[in-house]
Amino acid sequence: MKFLLNDIVANTPDAVTGHRPTQRDRLRSVVERAVQAEELGFYAVSVGERHGGYFLSSSPAVLLSAISERTSRVRLLTGVTVLSILDPVRVAEEFATLDNLSDGRVELIVSKGNHPDQYSLFGLDESLQWDYLAEKYELLRRLWEPEPVTWSGRFRTPLTGVTTQPRPLQQRITVWHGSATSERSTDLAARHGDPLFTANGFHRRPRYARLVDHYRERWAHYGRDPEDAVVAASFPSLLVADTSQKALELFRPVWEAFAASPTFKHNKSEITTVEEFVGEGSALVGSPAQIVDKLGEYHELFGHELTGVSVEHTPAGLKEETLERFAADIAPAIRTGRPSRVRAD
Repeated sequence: MKFLLNDIVANTPDAVTGHRPTQRDRLRSVVERAVQAEELGFYAVSVGERHGGYFLSSSPAVLLSAISERTSRVRLLTGVTVLSILDPVRVAEEFATLDNLSDGRVELIVSKGNHPDQYSLFGLDESLQWDYLAEKYELLRRLWEPEPVTWSGRFRTPLTGVTTQPRPLQQRITVWHGSATSERSTDLAARHGDPLFTANGFHRRPRYARLVDHYRERWAHYGRDPEDAVVAASFPSLLVADTSQKALELFRPVWEAFAASPTFKHNKSEITTVEEFVGEGSALVGSPAQIVDKLGEYHELFGHELTGVSVEHTPAGLKEETLERFAADIAPAIRTGRPSRVRAD
């Protein structure tokens, strides 16, 4: 098992103190937390992409470039690249540039995104979001192949003999497919033989397990060995304390702010209490032993080989300590006996 630290760079007031960082300080914190993650032995860090609202993650390639200059080993992922609203030519150029600057550490997670206003912001038709994603991903794959690309599609002007520059440093940049709501994303991943990254954020675990199962079913449908399918899972809330009671006490105000957020409401979660979110959802809140047990249960369900965690929903004064405790008391117990085919270190 390998581990990833994710940040979608929400800039909301701290649920306990009410303090909201300046935009500069919040952006700098993404870089500093990534440096800490590398020091603690994480495999990767990821930076999300959102446009508008209270998110500051509109330029993940820029943030990851800053991280690349402060780190040397940790892999650099997007969590996610909202490919459905972007020009694949520009995506190919930006992340190939970052791949060279980072000595070949780039991986992408692509998705249609989870922000309700982004399509109108970019002048796109939201009803076509899945069609945009499928076509643009086909083109992105082609642009990172060695040959010049001649291509035509529905949503942009044709290309004739195009080779984007620079070329990626890696022979092939790994592209994961983010999965949160629809079998269309799991089918797209399986069709191309790519790994799946389940968002696993707002609902009870069976909902996400069904999507993971569908991915493996479609993988086999396309003539591949189901054993070769690779899955990652994200856990968007992390808080480690000595006891479950203390963890729940510390997390409760964070949950209340999260449950009142536009993002939570947009996702129409059936979870209504902090106890449900901790007990039946994906929140990693509790003692080290409890979190180890919960991650083990999820591994039995998903069979995932990369675990993503986040301290965005951790009170400000506990973020650094929570990551340290996760690395020292939880990650070794989960890593042992759970091999990962995710890129060899």
